[in-house]
Amino acid sequence: MNHATGFEEIPPTTLADLLGREQVMDIGIRPLWPSTQRVAGPAFTVRCPPGDNLMLHAAIYRAEPGSVIVVESGDVDHALAGGNVCAVARRRGITAIVADGVIRDLAEVREMGFPVFARGVIPIPGTKAAVEPLDVPVRCGGVLVNPGDIVVADEEGIVVTPRARQDQVLSDARQKLAEEAAESLETWEAAHRARIDELLG
Repeated sequence: MNHATGFEEIPPTTLADLLGREQVMDIGIRPLWPSTQRVAGPAFTVRCPPGDNLMLHAAIYRAEPGSVIVVESGDVDHALAGGNVCAVARRRGITAIVADGVIRDLAEVREMGFPVFARGVIPIPGTKAAVEPLDVPVRCGGVLVNPGDIVVADEEGIVVTPRARQDQVLSDARQKLAEEAAESLETWEAAHRARIDELLG
């Protein structure tokens, strides 16, 4: 069951307007290949210490289908995952990986169309030794992410909606989008120009 139902239709820009800076990941975490596809899903959280990727490799078997795996990584010198890990994640119904770190085998990942948002690519793999708890609060891209928070990501950015507020935020976002859709560019421009002129004195 994907508990992000409805969030796929909400752009990160709208969510950012509603939630503010602290729920938006920094610009270093971005889509690793061009895609118009927006992804949304509840966070399944992972913490990997420097140089080690064991818990992300475990997470692809523990996360529910529809989840977005969110990784707090200790460094950008070792790849957290590669083509096979992403292929298995995709086959298991995981929506995307959002990692405060780097991956490898980008060509394979791009070819299979699996969405990965990360800091970049490096060919050096991490080791697999450090056992850490899964599905605990992590920090990714400067945002505190709790298990089950709703992650929405596309080329505009990555926004995290706290699970406790998801119904209200979704309702507010839909209302905001409806109001914007009902307003013509001419109406917006007139109001915008008046405001700019007023600010400039």
